[in-house]
Amino acid sequence: MAKTSTRPRAALHLTLQTQLIRCPGCDRTMWRAYTGSRTIVTLEAPQHLRLQVRRCQNPSCALYHRFYRPEEEGRLALPAQEFGLDVIAAVGAMRYQRHRSVPEIHQDLRARGLDICQQTVTNLLDRYDELLAVRLSDSRRLQRMVRKEGRVVLAIDGLQPDVGHEVLWVVRDCLSGQVLLARSLLSSSEGDVAALLTQVKSSLGPSVSISGVISDGQHSIRNAVATALPGVPHQLCQFHYLREAARPLYELDRHAKKELKKRVRDIRPIERGSEGKADQESQATMGYCSAVRSAITDDGRPPLEASGLKLRERLSAIHASLDRVEEKGGYPHHSRSSR
Repeated sequence: MAKTSTRPRAALHLTLQTQLIRCPGCDRTMWRAYTGSRTIVTLEAPQHLRLQVRRCQNPSCALYHRFYRPEEEGRLALPAQEFGLDVIAAVGAMRYQRHRSVPEIHQDLRARGLDICQQTVTNLLDRYDELLAVRLSDSRRLQRMVRKEGRVVLAIDGLQPDVGHEVLWVVRDCLSGQVLLARSLLSSSEGDVAALLTQVKSSLGPSVSISGVISDGQHSIRNAVATALPGVPHQLCQFHYLREAARPLYELDRHAKKELKKRVRDIRPIERGSEGKADQESQATMGYCSAVRSAITDDGRPPLEASGLKLRERLSAIHASLDRVEEKGGYPHHSRSSR
């Protein structure tokens, strides 16, 4: 899609020079080849960069006539990219930490004053994923993190942010808490998951052993672990064990919640009778109706929280409050009829 607006003028102007003057190949002084320029858009403001580019003039050097650009340029932006690394980092943080959608990220960046289209946000998110994959695939980094323990316990799971999109697979070490690998895959087949585990194993090196694997009960993961890590203990995570063990209780609790909801679904006519009225009785009635609505929509997190029991406790508290109001002689007639 063609641009419909011109690029904003740069508010900041920087001149970057190479810190390295002598050629790393032959140790001779590199000549100034030319002065380039580029404009990048950052969260702070558009910046115009003047770049001093050098190159080696020694014909016998392996780096002869190869351009050497200022080191600081890589700290600000990727090659051939219009937006700076800070914008890419902000896009990634909003997507994976705040769980924002691409349209929401686009609106947020536009509110910050960035002239950017929605497709560019998608492209920047791809660049973020690539940078993250490069960092996580650094075998030396992985070995430094797990060297202290000498072993790892892998936890693997897949996350699909949007239906129909790629699945983000994450492999994490339970002992150090560090993410060892993150990669988006088009499928969740046994072969794809096994390839991820094989890559993690090779990155850790022979000095770090894999003591165990924790995952959910997905068959592709089970088969992948058996293929890539034969003999390594593999168990379901405790949450999945607890969920399966509590499934009968969960079904009973869900049925109880459904029956409780049937008894309080007729609050809307009561609300209509009190809407727009400023007297104390109508305001009290509206308050109790809001409390009932809040209790209905406040779901628990099974199996750790029982939604049906939670709803019963909140409705019992509302009922007890109405009894106390009745005892004081200020019982709202609307609420009395709804009981």
